Amino acid sequence: MIRMLAALPALLLATALPAAAELPKGFEDRVETLRQRSGAPGIALAVVEQGEVALARGWGTTKLDGAQQVDADTIFQTGSTGKAFTAAALAILVDRGKIKWDDRVIDHMPWFRMYDPWVTREITIRDLLVHRSGLGLGAGDLLYVPRGSLSRKETVKRLAHIKPASSFRSGYAYDNILYAVAGQLIEEVSGKSWEDFMAQDVFAAGGMTSATATYETRLANPNRAHPHGRVGGAVRGDGPISMLDERGVELGRAALPAGGLALSANDLARWLQIQLGQGALPGGGRLFTAAQAAEMWKGVTPMPIAQMPPSLAPLTPKFSSYGLGWNVTDYRGVRVIAHGGAVFGAIAYVILLPDQQVGIAGVVNAEETALLRGVIQTLVDHYLDAPDQDWPGRFDTFIEQRVSGAKAALATTRATPAKVGPSLALDRYVGTYRDAWYGDVVVAKGKDGGLTIDFTTTPAMKGRLVHWQYDSFVTRFDDAALEPAYVTFALDADGKVARVSMKPESPIADFSYNYQDLDLRPVGVDK
Repeated sequence: MIRMLAALPALLLATALPAAAELPKGFEDRVETLRQRSGAPGIALAVVEQGEVALARGWGTTKLDGAQQVDADTIFQTGSTGKAFTAAALAILVDRGKIKWDDRVIDHMPWFRMYDPWVTREITIRDLLVHRSGLGLGAGDLLYVPRGSLSRKETVKRLAHIKPASSFRSGYAYDNILYAVAGQLIEEVSGKSWEDFMAQDVFAAGGMTSATATYETRLANPNRAHPHGRVGGAVRGDGPISMLDERGVELGRAALPAGGLALSANDLARWLQIQLGQGALPGGGRLFTAAQAAEMWKGVTPMPIAQMPPSLAPLTPKFSSYGLGWNVTDYRGVRVIAHGGAVFGAIAYVILLPDQQVGIAGVVNAEETALLRGVIQTLVDHYLDAPDQDWPGRFDTFIEQRVSGAKAALATTRATPAKVGPSLALDRYVGTYRDAWYGDVVVAKGKDGGLTIDFTTTPAMKGRLVHWQYDSFVTRFDDAALEPAYVTFALDADGKVARVSMKPESPIADFSYNYQDLDLRPVGVDK
């Protein structure tokens, strides 16, 4: 069906489809009510049906307790929904004859290396985008979470030291780092940085006039949504939380191709029109060909299907796979192309119903998933003529149960440490510990005589080490929004530190805090 549609001219598609429907009665007022209830400062939505923009507007403010109203031109950070933009950039290069989807990466980047030499030789451009490389979930994310100091090329080079978790092309595991490789490949092939290519060849060419691919352009726009997160149960943003404010913006560039864009509702509406038009631009011309649109929407890697919890059971799909920057799945017997996105303090979601010619995108400048997904799923049901199922309430129930369960588990764990240890005097834990792919983590003595920890590759990750039990400590970062980690020192037969391992303290920590992948060995331990 995709190929048949791809062969039809955009004009024929537009004229053959029924007229656009109206939004649900009272929908815009309902969004504002839900926004206020959630505590989110602002939300923006874009809806496209039959090639026409049915909605592009914002609600609330750009900043907590601020006066600037969100409008259709307010830019929001859009997280991993940007993966589809990086895929589109590659599609443009395919159309130009610069690359093919199944070219080997080393044919364009001879210096590129994976841990396994055979995978280095065989991995293709398509493989970079579909999460079947054999890397584990979120592999390498700690290199740039919250904001790493490495260049994109240096980050890509670190891949040579990341051990696979499974066989190449044997299964699905979501990653970000291979999209950094894709961004570097765009630079090597086009002669432009990924940032410049996005600005010139995707945004400008596609008519997305406010969209940004760099920190500088985002921060230079006074009409931008500031990020916010929940710390201690309250929505907070900007000043108190360094990872959520806008200091240190020179960091974290490496992973931008995996999710570093900012777009407005008007930009997203334009993107939806281009996607539903299979690369055709409103008013004429193309961003990419219909053939490349079909390639990007083609499911490649099967994704496991888990039964959803009762409140969200109707969302359990019959099939699910990952394409080129998109999830390819179904809902109520309808084909769905979608992707979510989350960065610190902002979330986004984009969903396409290609056979109905409907596209919906939403962004929130707070980590309020129930608000965003609830509102968008309400619109999906509306356009599929399904009954209202109170999706905001369903998502609220699910998230509340998940968070309360995690809090209870964490409280139980914190209340029952073994009152044993540490085995050594604190001075004997001091030193530099190195992981082959991450780099150095430094443990030192603080002014109060306790231990401190510094994740040198991600400079925001600094703080105290507080004894937990035995030879295990827990991080208490200066930035309260960072996920704490258990830090365990393993001793050799002589009572010296032989290695350090870590794991997240919270059972629902974001997978990008892949502390468990670190294998730290002493390189400068003061005995």
